[in-house]
Amino acid sequence: MKVLEEGVGPLFMDPDPDKARAFFREKSRAMVDKRMTVKQAVEEFVHDGDYLAIGGFGANRIPNAIVHEIVRQRRKDLGFLGHTSTHDFQVLCAGKVFSRLDSAYIVGLEARGLSRNARRYMESGEVQVTEWSNYALAARLKAAAEGVSFGLIRCMLGTDTFKMSAGKVVECPFTGKKFLAVPALWPDVSAIHVHEADMYGNSVIRGISVADLELARASKRLIITTERLVHNSVIRDDPTITSIPFYLVDAVVEVPYGSYPGNMPYLYFSDEEHLAQWLKVEKDPEEFEKFVDHYVYGVPDFQEYLVRCGGLKRIEELQRLENVVDGRDGA
Repeated sequence: MKVLEEGVGPLFMDPDPDKARAFFREKSRAMVDKRMTVKQAVEEFVHDGDYLAIGGFGANRIPNAIVHEIVRQRRKDLGFLGHTSTHDFQVLCAGKVFSRLDSAYIVGLEARGLSRNARRYMESGEVQVTEWSNYALAARLKAAAEGVSFGLIRCMLGTDTFKMSAGKVVECPFTGKKFLAVPALWPDVSAIHVHEADMYGNSVIRGISVADLELARASKRLIITTERLVHNSVIRDDPTITSIPFYLVDAVVEVPYGSYPGNMPYLYFSDEEHLAQWLKVEKDPEEFEKFVDHYVYGVPDFQEYLVRCGGLKRIEELQRLENVVDGRDGA
């Protein structure tokens, strides 16, 4: 296949499918109890220097308990997949845990505004960046899930985003048309938050999955956090609803309200007041440092963070709000 043009961005992960296959060949696919705590999951599966990916979309269905714990355990020199990443990116920047970034959607918290601290970190020169579109990153995960070394797309052609990427413009051997070849991406470790899971890792996502199904299949190690742990018989009663099968999963952690302050579809709305508080306090770096100490470093776990944010009373308010948004409030 003829290469016509190349982006100048660094490639952080090896796209060789045979090397990935060699890793997965040794990975256990046993149907065993994988339950552990958030702290144990991060200690065992997230290491300095790893390439990390986070599931969900924006501030929706994010594994925020894992994100907090990565910062609290002071992981360093991670690579990060900046794919539809908003509040999770904001928290990771607070801990300066990554030094390499595949960037698509970062820094912005959608209509809420820009994270000033994330912007400061990205402009500090401490992070190597390669640029992509959100779809290009999804295509990279899809290629990895399929076990091939690259995917072909048309988006980004003719753009400055392509120039700053690690993609290659190639000529189709059948039609002579131009396509962008994007390298497969196998993250070292990923975390995905789901609605239900059994102790083996069979997981149910209700609503849009975004690229999480591809992410689960591409990840070398996968941590599942779940709103609710269910018995395996629930999964067996209707196996068609299983989004992620057990053999892809390395750890299962039950974390009720684990997407907070993000939204969990059909369960609770995002805490817009608390997200606004994050954005407001970032204006002053010294005040922001105190804020992070209070809400992240100064608590032993995510449950205590929830208590400091209003506890069950606040969660119940967000549950009622989600029902109103979904039209299930009975009005």
